[in-house]
Amino acid sequence: MAKGLKLRLAHLYPKLMNIYGDRGNIMCLQRRCRERGIDFEVQELGPGDKLKPKDCEMVFIGGAQDREQRLVADDLRTVKGKALKEAAERNVVILAVCGGYQLMGKFYRGADGEELPGADVLDIWTVHPGPGARRFIGNVVARWNGTTLAGFENHGGRTYVGEGVRPLAEIVAGYGNNGEDGGEGAVYRNVFGTYLHGSLLPKNPVFADFLIETALRRRHKDVSLAALDDGAERAAHAEAVRLATGRRIIA
Repeated sequence: MAKGLKLRLAHLYPKLMNIYGDRGNIMCLQRRCRERGIDFEVQELGPGDKLKPKDCEMVFIGGAQDREQRLVADDLRTVKGKALKEAAERNVVILAVCGGYQLMGKFYRGADGEELPGADVLDIWTVHPGPGARRFIGNVVARWNGTTLAGFENHGGRTYVGEGVRPLAEIVAGYGNNGEDGGEGAVYRNVFGTYLHGSLLPKNPVFADFLIETALRRRHKDVSLAALDDGAERAAHAEAVRLATGRRIIA
């Protein structure tokens, strides 16, 4: 069913936004496509490079420290912002992790009070409470689409979700967006933001396949992915769940 298909991915700021092995998400997508005979093409876009929504089925941006976020924020907003909004409205799959997730919103206000405008693709905003505030660090498990997502979070900012989006998942263990409302990440159309590192997709093959199928179905409505041997991935997921909750399985 997948023969002859191609998935084209635009990887934003791979040299600057790549903390906690976020590039592993690209490697996971590539392997899962290759094993099904799906061509997988990556275009790396740095500062100054233009994003062309018609030329990709998926966009990825990883996380980074505040310094790197400041380096890319203006480019993301002024050079790529219009194209990102167009991609979102065209239902291109966009996966944004941690710092990239924050920059997809309206703004990020750092611990020093400086406000960094975001690309405004997601109706979210992020505020750091200040230098003395507790960082949200640790293993995370969240309920998503009848199953669980597992990963690792490390962020000082608290993200709040507006009316235009919904949380990606519901926290079981960990802090999530802000440690208050039980939400993790945000979704608008096919735009998915999350704080989960670790890397996210190798430990969550069901979510990885969901993104691949969603991306391909924009052009090929009848795409159905063949099952893979995910024994190692399921074991990694189970271990991540155990580390976060003390339990081996969460229904």
